[in-house]
Amino acid sequence: MSGTYGPLCALLLLLMGLQMTDGYENFATLQCEFNSTQPQDIVFINSYVYNKMEYARFDSRVNRFVGYTKYGVYNAERWNNDTAILERWRHQKETYCGNNIPIWYDTMLSKSVEPYAVLNSPPSTGQTRILVCSVYGFFPKHISVSWTNNKINITTGVTSTDLLPDGDWYYQLHSHLEYQPRSGDQISCVIEHMSLKDPLVLDWGGTLSSDDRLIIILASLGVVLGLVLSLAGFFFYKHRTKGYVLMPAAPETPQS
Repeated sequence: MSGTYGPLCALLLLLMGLQMTDGYENFATLQCEFNSTQPQDIVFINSYVYNKMEYARFDSRVNRFVGYTKYGVYNAERWNNDTAILERWRHQKETYCGNNIPIWYDTMLSKSVEPYAVLNSPPSTGQTRILVCSVYGFFPKHISVSWTNNKINITTGVTSTDLLPDGDWYYQLHSHLEYQPRSGDQISCVIEHMSLKDPLVLDWGGTLSSDDRLIIILASLGVVLGLVLSLAGFFFYKHRTKGYVLMPAAPETPQS
């Protein structure tokens, strides 16, 4: 896992209070961010939210409450001055995260789901073509999608969407490649994920559209025609100059 504290591996919403004021909710979340089961790799956060805005939180990195609004600052100061409240939340990193993280590793985080992918080329004009490598249904979210041409990495013309959660633990990602088709191209989308023993490789197979073929054929004919005209001009020049002998210039008569 990567990042300062690793990905958000679990999020438990605990309903602290529900106030239906104009349809808005007041709730709190308990959150564990971690790279391993070691205490130094764990961060516990308890956030308080109202009207879709976080107004206060307890953060184990500072071991106290922090306010983000006027109301949040007021409550954070009040909670920080209450020794019983502060000590109770300071132990949650160990009691809540420490007890649950090993269970999450055993039941969820050690699991993985292989991605499936589709390679296609949407219609485009001009000589530039776009290939789209769409990867779906994988877990966990860490994945690598790259492009190669004849097994050589392509580093230009590549863009990707942000990682998109499907809302059901699965993710999707779409990578785009802009390139100009050439004869002999072997474009491939290469996907690496922890669920795969070997990278998943989708080959475009050098398959060119009729427009691509026409462009390549016309370009090739242009090269051949230019070569033929050059050779024809050379032979014409040789034929015109054949049989002519260059005579040396007559010496100048010395002046008396």
